[in-house]
Amino acid sequence: MGLKIELKPGERIIVGNSVITNDDRRTRLVIEGDAPILREKDILTPQTADTPCKRIYLAIQFMYLAQDPKQHHEVYFELVNNVVKTAPSTRPYLDRINNQILAGSFYKALKEAHLLVHYEQQLVSHSKTN
Repeated sequence: MGLKIELKPGERIIVGNSVITNDDRRTRLVIEGDAPILREKDILTPQTADTPCKRIYLAIQFMYLAQDPKQHHEVYFELVNNVVKTAPSTRPYLDRINNQILAGSFYKALKEAHLLVHYEQQLVSHSKTN
């Protein structure tokens, strides 16, 4: 049984190297096979990756979608090193992300990176209140 996805009217999804845009009705798809899949709500663009941790998420997203994920490693590790230097408390998040990347589980790394972005938002909110 494949992956079942319901798309809202006008919602977009990436499947492999293709962007699929739903028409004006709700649609249910069943996707079989082994291709990277990202829903619109999980996609970042260079324009929306406006924080250090979002840029890490974007680098992982590029790895997930790439045929050769290693071509994005240099940028990724540079971003990670900068974030760890600035905010050492992010290390546990980054360690979990790195473990997923080393295992080749890029989708799981994206899920961990989402938690990192949320943590970054908490850090920024906390620093504004102090």
